[in-house]
Amino acid sequence: MGKITVDQSQQVMATLAINTNWEEIDFEGSALQDLVIRNPKEAGLQFTAFLKNGGRITVANFPTFRTIKLGTLEDIKAIHKAITNAGGRISDWANDIMGKKEFVVAKKEIEVELVVASVAELGFKDGAKYSAICERAKNLGLDLCPAEVGPQLRLQYTDQPKGEWLRIAMESIADSDGRLRVFDVARGGDELWLYGDLGHPGNFWYAIDLFVFVRRK
Repeated sequence: MGKITVDQSQQVMATLAINTNWEEIDFEGSALQDLVIRNPKEAGLQFTAFLKNGGRITVANFPTFRTIKLGTLEDIKAIHKAITNAGGRISDWANDIMGKKEFVVAKKEIEVELVVASVAELGFKDGAKYSAICERAKNLGLDLCPAEVGPQLRLQYTDQPKGEWLRIAMESIADSDGRLRVFDVARGGDELWLYGDLGHPGNFWYAIDLFVFVRRK
């Protein structure tokens, strides 16, 4: 009772196919084509979960990494000074994109809940392009970080373990040479660094690479 028949399943699939706006789907960027062709079983399992959830996206249960505050300092200069006064280091590329108009400081103090996920935990066991990583995270109920998260996390994450390297999933900012970049928050030895890493949509990241997202409210 309640089981779907073969005929009903074909009708459901036909209805979905007809009503899907295929022009809005980036098969290559989202790695959907690779998933369906190379791992149809996994694609089927994900679609089954979608149907079992009443046609709603299943939000992954990622634990909270930490909650930080944005808008605690009035401008870029104040953030830069606070990091360096606390003993933090800022790379040239990080400093460069902090000076771009796309880098915006929150006008009032707000809290954001951060989540850390590896590329593998997002479902890409063999790694993935940055565009696919961001798209998958959004589908799992996570959002990209405001750019301010990078410097603020560096400022507020003073107990970062040695060797940890966190990439901030955000809208990339073009540096002075036109290359798209995102922030990294890393600790090498005893130095706490804010770096500027490559953020081109086609940039490939390995399964073990860690990204920071904002939990969607």
